[in-house]
Amino acid sequence: MPMFPDISRAIQEIALLLVPVLMGVTFHEVAHGYVANWLGDPTARLAGRLTFNPIKHLDLFGALAFLLTRMIGWAKPVPVDPRYFRDPAKGMMLVALAGPAMNVLLAIFFAMAIRMVEYAAMGTLQGSAAYSILEPLAYICAAGVQVNLALAVFNLIPVPPLDGSNVLAAFLPPRLALRYMDLGRWGFFALLLLAVTGILGRIILPPVRYFTQILL
Repeated sequence: MPMFPDISRAIQEIALLLVPVLMGVTFHEVAHGYVANWLGDPTARLAGRLTFNPIKHLDLFGALAFLLTRMIGWAKPVPVDPRYFRDPAKGMMLVALAGPAMNVLLAIFFAMAIRMVEYAAMGTLQGSAAYSILEPLAYICAAGVQVNLALAVFNLIPVPPLDGSNVLAAFLPPRLALRYMDLGRWGFFALLLLAVTGILGRIILPPVRYFTQILL
């Protein structure tokens, strides 16, 4: 019997995380696509990926991984062809930075939303129908801050094929950058190893906690 309350609590947590996770990964990928299109690469636009429909971007295993670990998560990568860019290395760096930057903006948005919810709750009686809506909404907004900060920090880790690797590659000599990015085939296993050993948590959690305290 003790297991059922745990299952119920897990379902509640997943329900609260669902909106922030879907928004986080969707806006992240759309930001990549829009910046690539702005720089002259129409690949994402022609593939129908410049949409805020989460189904177009959602990777089931990536979403489940984030819900379970709160650290590792991914969506279907937006297709980008650096041959369209005048400076491929710089272009890829700007496209890569767009995703984490969007997650930071979303974290700020959710933090501002919490203030609005708190203001609305001040004039609402506890136990009322309105309060029963505002309370879970506040939790969703708080989760939105942490989820998007976690996505931003995680994606800036310079392990190919994460966004941070494209940022670092822009500062490397072309031949060395190619070799470095070629390590992307092993990137998932490297991240899995970092997660299992607890190193990933020690990388992600401190900045997430620090900026969460600032925003909240």
